[in-house]
Amino acid sequence: MKFKKLLETRATKQSELEGLLNKAETEERAMSEEESTLFGNLEAEIKEIDNTLAAEERARKLETQPKPGDSNPGSEERAEAEEKVFGDYIRGVVSEERADVNMSTGENGAVIPSSIANKIIKKVLDICPIYQPATRYDVGGTLNIPYYDESTQSITMAYATEFSELESSSGKFKSIELKGFLAGTLTKIAKSLINNSQFDIVSFTINAMAESIARWIEKELLNGTADKVEGLSKAKQIVTAKSATAITADDLIDLQEEVPDMFQPGCIWIMNKKTRTAIRKLKDNDGNYILNKDATAKWGYVLFGMDVYASENMPEMATGKIAIYYGDMSGLAVKLAEDISIEVLREKYATQHAIGVVGWMEIDSKIENEQKIAALKMA
Repeated sequence: MKFKKLLETRATKQSELEGLLNKAETEERAMSEEESTLFGNLEAEIKEIDNTLAAEERARKLETQPKPGDSNPGSEERAEAEEKVFGDYIRGVVSEERADVNMSTGENGAVIPSSIANKIIKKVLDICPIYQPATRYDVGGTLNIPYYDESTQSITMAYATEFSELESSSGKFKSIELKGFLAGTLTKIAKSLINNSQFDIVSFTINAMAESIARWIEKELLNGTADKVEGLSKAKQIVTAKSATAITADDLIDLQEEVPDMFQPGCIWIMNKKTRTAIRKLKDNDGNYILNKDATAKWGYVLFGMDVYASENMPEMATGKIAIYYGDMSGLAVKLAEDISIEVLREKYATQHAIGVVGWMEIDSKIENEQKIAALKMA
């Protein structure tokens, strides 16, 4: 059974399990013997699916591990061959080698090499510090991720008296749904560069597309788009600043304290560069700056012990805007379909003395663990 099918089956059984709980809760009664039996069966089936998924994941990792004394023979040579053929195709040098290196041709004659797509995505991971630590699901179709919600009611323990009934209390099983929204990026390459045999056209294409994709993904993860990717935009742990145009040290402390201590080790600050500049000027009561340069920090700055990342995609300090996110970005779920395709458009931009390289993907993102992420909203 395919990985995707197992996830879908698990989501269905999870929904049935939740339905049993919700029905009994709505009717304010305990589950019947038949419902308890069904609940137990569903629970056992979900555990079996989880075990199978875990085993399959381990098996996948083993498949990618080279054997002792084996450096994965042929893979590097194949990747080099695909890069060469891809570069030749961009330059208009059509070779019969394509079939030998598993290149495929689309309806418009475009070459779609998987190794190039993989390099682009790997570079996107390197460029985008929000996407890189996020919890990523590389599956197609719709994905339902179950989670246990205790926001309105939770499991509690209390003192009891003999012969008195215990009062039942529990949270609810809910789920977030990740769909697949189609997105594309276009990189134009001047033919004057293509015709320069000394120019590394493949690396240029990979870098240009990766940077374009990374900027767009980061923008969507931070700001979201209505009825599309949600990203961090629906964060529920909100701290409102005292001012609409300035941030105080107290605002930053309140924001940091929104995230429980158990999640603090993986937290980062995300803000616009102008916001970071304003915070750099804040001092404590002893006249010391609260935001400091640190050569060991990922991006050169540390605020209250955590790394600070400045993104041009974050809004500046303005009325009602989210100016800062703070948290562990593993609390953000991102679903990116595995089948990322690349198409080369050699005719469309001929009148511009250029060719186009198009990348297509399906993506969606929502917050998976609300406790891990907090936002500072200007007054």
